[in-house]
Amino acid sequence: MKIICIGRNYVKHIEELQNERPDEPVVFLKPDSAILLKQHPFVIPEFSNDVHHEVEILVKINKVGKYIEPKFAHNYYDEIGLGIDFTARDLQAKLKEKGLPWEKAKAFDGSAVIGDFYPKKDYNSLENMEFKLVKNGEIVQLGNTSHMLWKIDELIAHVSQFFTLKKGDIIFTGTPEGVSAVKPNDILEGFIEDKKSFRIQVK
Repeated sequence: MKIICIGRNYVKHIEELQNERPDEPVVFLKPDSAILLKQHPFVIPEFSNDVHHEVEILVKINKVGKYIEPKFAHNYYDEIGLGIDFTARDLQAKLKEKGLPWEKAKAFDGSAVIGDFYPKKDYNSLENMEFKLVKNGEIVQLGNTSHMLWKIDELIAHVSQFFTLKKGDIIFTGTPEGVSAVKPNDILEGFIEDKKSFRIQVK
């Protein structure tokens, strides 16, 4: 399986990081070694002093697809989840300054939290779905899929032009505003509407 991530998909997050608004989805990959194992804490890596949480809606692909049209994309997933794309912001800034790829800042071991998945039929509308990240009991990120620049089906269609999608692949669909650094002993909990998808501790 592969992890396909979308950057800069929420306008307010683009603004908070003072990035340029893209003309098409920003796509990058994480290896399977980036997945944080269930029941394991997230350990802040030694190479960064500024790791940020980025909570995101996840889509799990359920069959092989290539050059998928947006109108057919809904046939390629039946589950929605929540996760965190941990980002070593200090390292990312150095790489961006030099015009280098982001992978060391985005795809390091443990950088992908993948919470529980739920049937998409449980939700009235995937295009108006609220999700949030709670840190130490306080809501720090609150997003709604209605604010996506590119909706889930559009992302699947776009990504499938470049990568054959396979059963079990996971797409991270972008983060809303509110990203910030994590510290040891932080407790992070993610919710899709009223359903808790994950709870992790930072060390």
